Amino acid sequence: MNTYLSLLRELLDEGEIRGDRTGTGTRSLFGRQLRFALDPHFPLLTTKKVHLKSILHELLWFVRGETDVRSLQEVGVTIWDEWATAEQTARFGREAGDLGPVYGHQWRNFGATLKEDGTYARNGVDQLQRAVDLIRNSPESRRILVSGWHPREADLVALPPCHTLFQFYVHSPREGESRRRLSCQLYQRSADYFLGVPFNIASYALLTMMVAKVTGLGLGEFVHTFGDVHLYSNHVEQAKKQLSREPRTLPAMVIHGEQSSLEDFRFEDFELKDYHPHPRIKAPVAV
Repeated sequence: MNTYLSLLRELLDEGEIRGDRTGTGTRSLFGRQLRFALDPHFPLLTTKKVHLKSILHELLWFVRGETDVRSLQEVGVTIWDEWATAEQTARFGREAGDLGPVYGHQWRNFGATLKEDGTYARNGVDQLQRAVDLIRNSPESRRILVSGWHPREADLVALPPCHTLFQFYVHSPREGESRRRLSCQLYQRSADYFLGVPFNIASYALLTMMVAKVTGLGLGEFVHTFGDVHLYSNHVEQAKKQLSREPRTLPAMVIHGEQSSLEDFRFEDFELKDYHPHPRIKAPVAV
């Protein structure tokens, strides 16, 4: 994960001092990119412990198309709680816990009709299933895309999607190999580098592994492209502490079971092996 640490150092040394929506202030850069091989190692930071349980449950929540945090809270995941309070959701006429048309909705029901009772009809585009179908049936397509950004709905949520668009790419078999490999590139418009990005890297690496498994493909890369990538001013000391630590060997991820669709995956199917990180580094969330 030296590529992650290099950009963290660049943010500290060269980041532009900017204000932001939260009033916290950031050191910001525009237009950067990281690349991570997905085989044989899993790209989970070792210079601080990352809470994989939260990442996995959140990803499965996205894949199910859910947008209410209560199912996350039931399994002890609280990462969305700051945006799901009664005060936050009341601004949009929703009950506490209901985030509205965030990631899961956009991935699985994009463009659905908003009904009078405030819920959405099931008549939108299932972008995620469409991507899987294209990978299976038209692997050289340049249209294997999923968008989390819906311009008409971006102002209907407390936190509009930060990871806005991802694209899958099916590689031709390399010499001596019979199987194609799957890569994924994410465009992230806004990236909280210290707290959020380690989650995003692991989450999209996992999603790529899941899609590869149900389509019978090997693993390529996860490519992470940023618009505004920033380090919050109250994360500076934590970032320096992280950079003082020596990276350790990356872990491996094993997915057990014989899943044929994305809906088949369960939390218990995922096994992280040989993860020996440095201790967690606490930092406040900017809301």
